[in-house]
Order: sequence, then structure tokens, then C-alpha cells
Amino acid sequence: MDKRSGEIARKIPRLLSIAGSDPSGGAGAQADLKTFSAFGCYGMAAITALTAQNTRGVTAAYPLAPDIVAAQIEAVVSDIPPDAIKIGMVATPEIAAAVAAALGRTPGAVVLDPVLAPTQGASLATAGLERALIATLLPLARLVTPNVFEAAALTETSQAKSVEALAAQGLLLVEAGAEAVLVKGGDLSGDPVDVLVADGETRIFHGRRIATRHTHGTGCALSSAIAAGLAKGESLIDAIAAAKTWLEGALEAAEALDMGEGRGPPHHFYALWR
Repeated sequence: MDKRSGEIARKIPRLLSIAGSDPSGGAGAQADLKTFSAFGCYGMAAITALTAQNTRGVTAAYPLAPDIVAAQIEAVVSDIPPDAIKIGMVATPEIAAAVAAALGRTPGAVVLDPVLAPTQGASLATAGLERALIATLLPLARLVTPNVFEAAALTETSQAKSVEALAAQGLLLVEAGAEAVLVKGGDLSGDPVDVLVADGETRIFHGRRIATRHTHGTGCALSSAIAAGLAKGESLIDAIAAAKTWLEGALEAAEALDMGEGRGPPHHFYALWR
């Protein structure tokens, strides 16, 4: 490869997903890789757990040994340093600690999507994971993206019913060590509202409620889309706004994709597959 070719190749943002495997392709590392590609980025993945799941739910989850998870991360970052890292399902406190140790001072913005339980099916987390995430991974994160259920669990408060409550939980997580927190309010009634707490300020992102049953893996898609924006050098605000716009389009196109008998995935490549 000549120097010019090397320079062109290096301009492609590199992202690492640290997440569980979803064999149906709608969530987890598979969804992250699709999202990275949809944003024109090169995706890599370190698997934390194997799951048995499809659009109807999760039937089993098998966390990997922490040293195997760490070895995957170390192999990638030592050879292909990522510009951003998306952390999803880590399953156990031991894996959370191993991920934190393996990342160390690895450069690149970290987006932590604290996966605790799926909408349908078996748990994706063991006891004590909430406190382990706060102790080990929150301090590494440029952004944490819990949904209303995860925000309540992490802050040990009641589930939020209002934008004000979402903001209060976001502030608690910032005080616990996160640099910024985007509490996703899609599970509240009405149009979806996400609340960002960062730099001592609160910002509200409004969205459109898309009428579709195909919402499997939307949390994975949103957080990995934000990570892609950060890898490209976008500001946090711009990355979130672009990710939300893209996800609305992916949800609108999900009916055409029509995968599975349950909650299918959004159409990650709606802008590319014509």
C-alpha cells in the first residue's frame, strides 16, 4: 500500500463494540456492527456473552470468561486502535471489571449502554452488575445511555414518569462519575423524549413516535450511532441529534424489512439498500 492509500484508509473511523451476541442480528454486537457500517465506519467486536434469542425474546444467556473478553479487547486495541468504543451487555461484575482493566487508557470516546434486561425474556445481567458498572465503567464513559428502567436500577430510585424525573436520574449518574448521561425516555407515554445531562446543563431531545412493532435492538442502534458520530469528530449534541434522526428513519423502514414474528429490528441500512 502506498502512502496515499494508507492516508485514505486511515480516515475511515474505527469503532469497537464490546457487547453480547444476538444470533438473530437485531441487537448486541451484530446490531452495533450494522450501525457502524451504516455510518460509513469500520466496526470491530469483542463478545462478552452468547445468547439464544430472536424477535420473540431471549431464552438463554451465557457470559464468557472475563479473561477471554479482556483478551479480545487487548488484541484489537493493540493493533487497530478504535476512535470510539460502544459498550453494551457486559453481563457480570467480573466482566465489567475485566473490560475496564483491558481498556485502561485506550484513546477514543466510550459510549456505555448499560444493558440490564431485555424487553422480553431471560435476564442479561447477574446480581451486583449495577454497582459494578458505576464503579468500573461509568468513569470511563464519555456518555452513558440508560433507558427508563436502567436509569431507575442504576440510581436505585423509582422509575421515572416525567422529563423532570429523567433529568434528576441523569444528574445522579453524573454525580456518580459519568461525564454525560442521555436518559432515553422512549418507554414513557407520548412522543419519545430523551434527556441529556452534561456540563452542568440539561438538554431535551424530542422525537417522533413511529408506529411499528419492529423495535428490537433500538437501544443498541441509538448508542452505537452516537458512538459513530463521536468517532467522526462530531460534538456530543450533533452526534445525538444525527443518531436520533437516523433511528427514526430506520424504524420507519422496518416494516419493509419485516424480520421475525415478534419485535423485529429496525432497518439499519435503509439509506443504502434501495
